[in-house]
Amino acid sequence: MKFTKLIFVSVLIVVLVLCTSAASNLDHQQDTTDFNDAIMDSSKYYSAQGRWLLQNKRTRRVTCKKFPRICDAKGSPGPQCCKKKCVNILTDRHNCGKCGKKCKYNEICCKGKCVNPSFNRKHCGGCNNRCSNGEFCVFGLCNYA
Repeated sequence: MKFTKLIFVSVLIVVLVLCTSAASNLDHQQDTTDFNDAIMDSSKYYSAQGRWLLQNKRTRRVTCKKFPRICDAKGSPGPQCCKKKCVNILTDRHNCGKCGKKCKYNEICCKGKCVNPSFNRKHCGGCNNRCSNGEFCVFGLCNYA
């Protein structure tokens, strides 16, 4: 058991020495070539890639399930929390009036109710677009009968 550990450690040391010497030889060869402008320096490429990876730090997402007050923050889509997402149940088609209530494909959510904007007089063509007295909503446009 000790003998195999000794061999493993010695092989590991040899590999590390060879890798560092190969990298240093590569840098010396690139300095002597005439095509430095045409060939990208590999050490600069790897360091730039490393800087890019360091800039993209992973941040944990804060969900409203654990922190419900996050939905009250500025720029939040809405003050309610439905399925770990902040939504506005007054306008969201997938959570209209309450979490999980979906509107049909031809309906929109206005004031927490699913309405068809093509034929609804109170929401003709969009939310709160009311037709005048005597007008009907036809395909989203207010028309006289």
